[in-house]
Amino acid sequence: MDHKKVATTILEHVGGKQNVEHVTHCYTRLRFNLHDNEKAKKTAIEKLPGVIRVQEQSGQFQVVIGNEVSKVFKELKVEEKSNAQKTEGSNKKKQKKGNPIGRFFEVIAAIFTPVIPAIAGAGLIKGILGLITTFGWAAPDQDAMILLNVVADTVFYFLPFFLAVSAARKFNTNEFIALALAGGLMYPTILQGAQAIAEGGAEGLNILGLPLPFIQYSSTVIPIIISVWILSYVSRWVDAVMPNAVRIIFTPTIVLLIMIPLQLIVVGPLGSYLGLGLADGVTWLFEQAGILAGGLLGAARPLMVIVGMHYGLMPIAIQNIAVLGFDYLLPVFFMANMGQAAAALAVWIKTKNKPLKTIAASSTVSAFLGITEPAMYGVNLRLKKPFIAALIGAGVGGAFITGFGVTASAFVLPGLTALPVFTGPQFIFLILGFVINIAITMGLTFFLGFKDPEDSTDEEENKEEQTTDQMIVASPLSGKIIPLQEVQDPTFSEEIMGKGIAVVPVEEEVRAPFDGTIVTFFKTSHAIGIRSDEGIEVLIHVGLDTVNLDGTHFDAKAEQGQRVKKGDLLLAFDRKAIEEAGYSLVTPIIVTNTNEYDEVIAHTETEDVQFGANLIEVKKS
Repeated sequence: MDHKKVATTILEHVGGKQNVEHVTHCYTRLRFNLHDNEKAKKTAIEKLPGVIRVQEQSGQFQVVIGNEVSKVFKELKVEEKSNAQKTEGSNKKKQKKGNPIGRFFEVIAAIFTPVIPAIAGAGLIKGILGLITTFGWAAPDQDAMILLNVVADTVFYFLPFFLAVSAARKFNTNEFIALALAGGLMYPTILQGAQAIAEGGAEGLNILGLPLPFIQYSSTVIPIIISVWILSYVSRWVDAVMPNAVRIIFTPTIVLLIMIPLQLIVVGPLGSYLGLGLADGVTWLFEQAGILAGGLLGAARPLMVIVGMHYGLMPIAIQNIAVLGFDYLLPVFFMANMGQAAAALAVWIKTKNKPLKTIAASSTVSAFLGITEPAMYGVNLRLKKPFIAALIGAGVGGAFITGFGVTASAFVLPGLTALPVFTGPQFIFLILGFVINIAITMGLTFFLGFKDPEDSTDEEENKEEQTTDQMIVASPLSGKIIPLQEVQDPTFSEEIMGKGIAVVPVEEEVRAPFDGTIVTFFKTSHAIGIRSDEGIEVLIHVGLDTVNLDGTHFDAKAEQGQRVKKGDLLLAFDRKAIEEAGYSLVTPIIVTNTNEYDEVIAHTETEDVQFGANLIEVKKS
């Protein structure tokens, strides 16, 4: 994969830099917050090499790439203004897309995604330390063990600082003031006072009659996130009322004087109590209904991954480990991931389709290491029945391990490398649950079977492919021919969407170039996707960047899903008005499934073309 080319093309297809409000990535996908999702060309992006799937979730435009996502992300040249450069106007939020629940999960994902590598790395080291201690391979007071504990504990102990930065970026507020808030939570007087209270030898402070309790905020999640969220509003309010001449000095001063006391007196304690409540609630749920809870969560987690809701459970797992020293959720997450890996492994063994076998093999390895999206989107969901088998296997495995009280001692990416964090008296039950999960998932995948892509073509289709040597796409309009390479839009000129030709229309009508079905009729009416009865898929895109007209000057004469005959009127448009609005009327006509044919030949022998004349010749042996 050419990471730079893929990144550049994705950026063009999401509407360019100017349409990107924010972009980040997780382990498998690019996560775009776009100013206008309608400008993103989903179909074109999905056809790019290395792109597994494109989806819109919680207001985000997500491009699933898999293990290569970090390399593609590095090539994205999207410059964002620093917090110091952002003006009051740029900080004002636009109305967000999606429902409140979806927005909540999108916010959690945006905050935790940048921090996950540090948390997962430190968690794995903690697991290895637990393994060493369990088997007595080294004494805890050895110098090397002390150093490893420093490495493992640093991220978790100072977690509020890490979350302060990512939350500030998400809420568009000053990162350094957010760090100051984290410093307030982690100030030695507060932490030492909390330790003294735990030992029965100290009390909190009293500020103007308001209690300021000493609370152990290290490793906490909720207090700092809520604090930075409030900071984003307080900072903008203070900045708005402060005179320009003194803003740079007095705005941060006033903000700190407001926020740190508010945080230590109100926000921090409430957030801490909420975290304790969540930890106690999860413990109660798993102790009272462990088998049911584990089974439902194991089966449901892959579905949560699809819609991005799994990020909502992440802070709860981290909070459990900080408060309780263990967590019930991560072992169940492990079972869910192993179910997807087992299903992909079964597909790899069973399929006779070579491309699918290659995808299944690579995605199986990724899934066993905890990255399941390539297996889910590239294999299991695509074939449906393996995905169902994975849900059942993970559900049974999750029920089994929670029934025996399996827990995790640190936060890690739930894959085989996470096994050390599960060591303890219940470790054997985790291994048994793993074996049960794999056996059920693979067994069901073999039993239920799936429609191998190699077997999907029936005798009639085979006969048609063998007898159809040449197919013609007639010109849908009259005008002057322009080679596609001369079109002033790289999406078309570089044949990213497929081969074809362009026409500058001299009339104001677009007609069907063959008998077929309209598969896409953009709501802005500027572009039509039509599939012939023989399977040729053609995009007719009237003008360049005319999507910006939002349907003005276009008059749809047909609709999506409609059957049409060659010559049927599809669209009328006002040439003069479009040109006066500053838009080019160059109309690319693209065979979007070019890769399914041996040859796609555009006829450029003459400068002019009339409707109905042969425009593109498609050959298939």
